[in-house]
Amino acid sequence: MSKVIRLGTRDSQLALWQANTVKDQLKALGHKVQVVTIKSAGDLNLEQPLYEIGISGVFTKALDIAMLNGDIDIAVHSMKDVPTALPKGIVQAAVLERANFLDILAFKDNEEFLGQKEAIIATGSLRRKAQWLNRYPTHTVVDLRGNINSRMQKLYDNNWNGAIFAAAGLERIGLEHEHTIGLTWMVPAPAQGAIMVAALEADEELRAICAEINHERTAICVKQEREFLRILEGGCSAPIGALTYINNEDEVVIKGVLLTIDGTKKLEASITAKLGKHENLGLDCANSILARGGKRLMSELQSVPLSTQLFSTKKLTEDQLRLFPLNIQVKSEDFIKINPTRIAPNALKNELENVIITSKNAVESLLTHTTASQLKFRKIYCVGRKTKRLIEQNFGAVTYTASSAKKLAEHLVEFMEGTEVTYLCGNLRLDDLPNKLREHNITVHEIETYKTKYSKIEVADSVEGVLFFSPSAIDSYLQINNPNKIAYCIGETTATHARKSFKDVRVAKMPSVESVIDLVNENYSA
Repeated sequence: MSKVIRLGTRDSQLALWQANTVKDQLKALGHKVQVVTIKSAGDLNLEQPLYEIGISGVFTKALDIAMLNGDIDIAVHSMKDVPTALPKGIVQAAVLERANFLDILAFKDNEEFLGQKEAIIATGSLRRKAQWLNRYPTHTVVDLRGNINSRMQKLYDNNWNGAIFAAAGLERIGLEHEHTIGLTWMVPAPAQGAIMVAALEADEELRAICAEINHERTAICVKQEREFLRILEGGCSAPIGALTYINNEDEVVIKGVLLTIDGTKKLEASITAKLGKHENLGLDCANSILARGGKRLMSELQSVPLSTQLFSTKKLTEDQLRLFPLNIQVKSEDFIKINPTRIAPNALKNELENVIITSKNAVESLLTHTTASQLKFRKIYCVGRKTKRLIEQNFGAVTYTASSAKKLAEHLVEFMEGTEVTYLCGNLRLDDLPNKLREHNITVHEIETYKTKYSKIEVADSVEGVLFFSPSAIDSYLQINNPNKIAYCIGETTATHARKSFKDVRVAKMPSVESVIDLVNENYSA
């Protein structure tokens, strides 16, 4: 192929390792490849709603959209993250030779706890939790979230005996622990250790190129595992494991397992067929489990209520809620209410030289009582891309846009012409910007365009994390709730305010709701 193949990937260390592995294999065959990192589904444009095209994989969704948009040509995934039903128009183009499929236990000091009644093991996977409790019913399993590096660090930092990881992930990024045990008795996730390349179904040339790096035996095995998963209709909320391999006699062997979350009930099956007569192995293995009580067990799993794990301080849309995986239950309410302030007619009568707007609320409130034609703004300075877009749609060009109020103040001090500004703000605006300007002898005329009112909404103790989209939402939350949870913040201004009360504060890569959701999902990836 003469053109450069744009290879899409997530931007984690492990995802980039996988992407570069595919890149190297394609380059070895004489193809030109460029790696393209995709940061957030919120930054991609797709006219058709996500639910209409059937995208369900929380870790693959952004790449699927990028491919359908024409921003990338192929995508590379950890295959265990890929939904069993691919979006319309996207197909599996290749599977690389499988790496180590085992789960491993990284532990501290020694292995004596394996023979003791009490021990603490960490994992964020329901499948691993269920199998561990089935084997060690008196042990305690605690939740472990984050990327591989942060999870390993948490093992060092906490009083746990051990933590469970996918061996392939650790090996690929060279993250070694001093003490590990391969859990040969634990059935891995379907397709664990395999890397998949996806392409557009209509692009026959690219599909043919990708087929050159396809590992046929791995493809045969993971296909049966994913069929087993599909038949059981299991996702992140069901403890399901499956492993298929081809033995020395060219027999295809599959082993599947289904458990309750607490590990007290376990159903497993193992079936063998000759290579070439193996096409129904996954189906037969799943049906064997269903026939022996699997239907009842799946019904029990589906009836178990999930505790609310997250709470958003902004009401989320249905499309935004669909961005979370099935095992994360999210509640959302508006913690702040915005009421436009009726501004005195003469306040905006004259032409204003330097106008500062730091939120969409100010723009929307202005338009409630005035029209764009009545306003005379010579230079407008704002915070945030969405605010900029709204201003330009209604008032005209923006002179300068900053990512935070602090950075805007620094720019104004350095580059603004004149010594006066008009700040269109709310009643609860932060002091950082006006204080910075006054320190440099810039006169600030404040016009209150809206009032922010707090809502007293109680958040349950079971909630693990709260999504914040403004400093005001943090103040509203703290009225009757404790800061003993993870604070997921839309930007640095909100995060700075959160750090005054919360110990664990995390900041989204982009200032959008979708990017905050991406941040949460990265933390909850198992």
